[in-house]
Amino acid sequence: MRLTTAQALVRWLTAQRTELADGTGAPLFPGVFAIFGHGNVLGLGNALEESDLPVWRGHHEQGMALAAVGVAKATHRRQVGVATSSIGPGALNMVTAAGVAHANRLPLLLLPGDAFASRAPDPVLQQVEHPGDPGTTANDAFRPVSRWFDRLTRPEQLLGTLPHVARVLTDPADCGPVTLALPQDVQAETFDFPDALFAPVVHRPRRPRPDTRALADAADVLRAARRPLLVLGGGVRYSRAAGRAIRFAERHAVPVAETTAGRTCVPHDHPLHAGPLGVTGSASANALAAEADVVLAVGTRLQDFTTCSWTAFAPGARLVSLNAARFDAVKHGALELVADADEGLRELTDALGDWRADEAWAARASHERLRWDAYVDALRAPTADLPTYAQVVGVVNDLSDPADYVLTASGGLPGELVGGWRAVGEATVDVEYGFSCMGYELAGAWGAAIARPTGVVTTLLGDGSYLMLNSELFSAAFAGHGFVAVVCDNDGYAVIHRLQTAHGGVGFNNLYDDVATRHTTPPRVDFAAHAAALGCATFRAESVPDLESAYREARRTAVTEHRPAVVVIRTHPAKWTEAGAWWEVGVPEVAHRPEITAAHEGTRAGKAKQVRYR
Repeated sequence: MRLTTAQALVRWLTAQRTELADGTGAPLFPGVFAIFGHGNVLGLGNALEESDLPVWRGHHEQGMALAAVGVAKATHRRQVGVATSSIGPGALNMVTAAGVAHANRLPLLLLPGDAFASRAPDPVLQQVEHPGDPGTTANDAFRPVSRWFDRLTRPEQLLGTLPHVARVLTDPADCGPVTLALPQDVQAETFDFPDALFAPVVHRPRRPRPDTRALADAADVLRAARRPLLVLGGGVRYSRAAGRAIRFAERHAVPVAETTAGRTCVPHDHPLHAGPLGVTGSASANALAAEADVVLAVGTRLQDFTTCSWTAFAPGARLVSLNAARFDAVKHGALELVADADEGLRELTDALGDWRADEAWAARASHERLRWDAYVDALRAPTADLPTYAQVVGVVNDLSDPADYVLTASGGLPGELVGGWRAVGEATVDVEYGFSCMGYELAGAWGAAIARPTGVVTTLLGDGSYLMLNSELFSAAFAGHGFVAVVCDNDGYAVIHRLQTAHGGVGFNNLYDDVATRHTTPPRVDFAAHAAALGCATFRAESVPDLESAYREARRTAVTEHRPAVVVIRTHPAKWTEAGAWWEVGVPEVAHRPEITAAHEGTRAGKAKQVRYR
C-alpha cells in the first residue's frame, strides 16, 4: 500500500501487540507523548491524527519522554512508551530520558524530527550546523544513550530497521531506548510498502535457558557454599520470577537480599528476607553480604550503590551472576550463567537437588532484618521536630494497598524508600536510581498512572526535583490522569549538602542558607499554590498526623477527580536513615580545609577494602 514514511511507521506501531504478565494481550505501544513543531507536526503529526493511537500532549520534551519511561517501568517492560519532538532543542531535551532508559535497561521509542535529508533548505530552522560534518545533526547526541539508532533517509529503510526496533525494545538482554531520527522531508515521502509489514504481531517475553556446562559449574559452586546469599535485581521483576526466586530460597535455605531495582520482589516478613542491599539499603542485608562466601546475583548489573562501591562482599566471596545479558553477567570476574531469571533459577534448583545451606545461616536473615525493622520503627516514631523523610515514607507505606505503586528517583528519598519501605504488593516500587534523574518523579508518575489504571500511584520527591521539572503536572491534570505527589520541602538540595559536609566541606550552594543572594529575606516557593495553578488538587501538612489526613484525602481525590493531588510538607534537612555502608566519591587530596584532607584519608581506607574482581 502506498503510504508516507510517517503513515507506515504509525501503522506498524498499531500492529504490534504484547502479552502482559497475566497472559492477556495489549498494545505494545499504548500511546504517544508528543510536542509538535515544524520538524514533526505535518509528517508524523498528520499520521498520528489519522490513526487510533492515543496521543498525549506534553509540556516539556524531557518530561514527556520520562513519562514514557514510566510507562515501561510500571508495566514491567511489557509495554513501550513513545515520544516525539521537533528537531533541535525539542529533540535534545529528550536525550536525558534516553539516558534514564539506557541506564535502567528500559524500552523507550524516541521519534525526533530531523533536518531535511535533501539539504535543500540549508540550514533549516533549529538545525545544528557542524562545520566538519554536514550530515551531523543534534540527533547524533542520542547515539551514546540509544541501544538502536537510525536516521531514515529513504522511506523503504523502514523495512530493514523496524525488525530491529522490535528486537531491541522486547529483548531481555538488549532492552533499551531506540531512536529513529526522522528528517521532515522523508516523513512526508511515499513508498509502496508490503501489506505484510503491518500484519499483527504478538511479542512474548523471550526466556533463554542456561548453558548446561555453565549450569553445572554454578551448581558446584553453590554446593560448596556454607553461607550463600541470593541477590535479586530488576531482571527478576521483568522476568516475573519473584515467585520462582522465593521457592528457590526456601528449597535451599538461602537468605535473600534485594537491589534497588529488585525491591518488593520478596514479602517483607518472609523468614529468608534479609532486606535491601547496599548504600541505600539496610544494615541487615549488608551484614549478611559481608559474611557470605557465595553470592548468587540474579538479574542485576551490580552498580556501586548496590555493592557499596565493591566493599559489600567479603574478599574471598565467589560471585555467580545469572543474567539474560552476558554484558552484565561477566562483570567482575563472575561465573556467568546467561539465562532468563525464571528459567535459570528453575534449572539451577533442579541441578542442586536437595542441597540446603546451613540452617543457622538461613536464620540470620530474619534475625538481622528484625533488628533493622526496629531501627526503622524508631525513625518512624512521632517527634516534636520537623517530620523526617522516614516518617513521610512510613505514612505512605502504612496507608498503601497491594495494588498501589510508589516511586521516587533522586536526592535523599531513594535511601528512605529503598531502605525503609515494607512490601505491600509484588513489584510495586520504582526507585529510578540507575540514572537518579531529578524530575523523573513527577513525569514518571504520569506515565505510571497511564499504565496502571487500578490502584493509586504515589510519587515522593523533594523541593529540588519539583523545581527541576514540574510541567507534566499540568499535562497529567489536563489529560485526566490522577496520582498523588508528596513534596518534601527541606530548603534545597539537602542530601548533596549532607554529602558535602560529611566529607569535610562547608555548606556551599546547596541549602538555601548557603546560596548567594542579594536579598536579606529571599523568596520562598509556595509549592501548593504553584501546583494548584497547574490544575492539581493541593493539600498542606505541618506534622505527621496532618500528613496522614492529607494523604488519605489526596488518594481519594486523585482517583475521583482524575488529576494529580499534591501534598506539601516541610521536612527536616538533616535526618536520614543510615545503612552503615561506604560509597566512593571523589574527595580532593589537597584542599584549604584540613577536614577535607582528613576525609580523603577515609576514602583511601575505604578503597583498601574494595574487591572489584573475584
